[in-house]
Amino acid sequence: MPGPTTPVATPETIEEEGLATGNGLEARVIVYNCNCHTYQQVIQLFCEAIPGMTSAKAFELAWQIDHEGRATVYEGERKTANSIAKHLAGGGLRVALQ
Repeated sequence: MPGPTTPVATPETIEEEGLATGNGLEARVIVYNCNCHTYQQVIQLFCEAIPGMTSAKAFELAWQIDHEGRATVYEGERKTANSIAKHLAGGGLRVALQ
């Protein structure tokens, strides 16, 4: 996802309310394209932060983010989603927690 060199601000985790489904999926983590990380950096962060993540799945998500502008990388319990979102934002990704 390399792009033009621009100043990089520390991303924040954005919490959006009102999307709980009531079927046990209490939260979701969405990552947005920021053109400031390589695929390898994103894949590494996903594999570190998201339970059960594989390199192949992480690549698919990175590709989706690069080409579609965003991807839902986790759906599940809020505590886990919050932890994932913080780890990914700490790695410099643009993240929303819904």
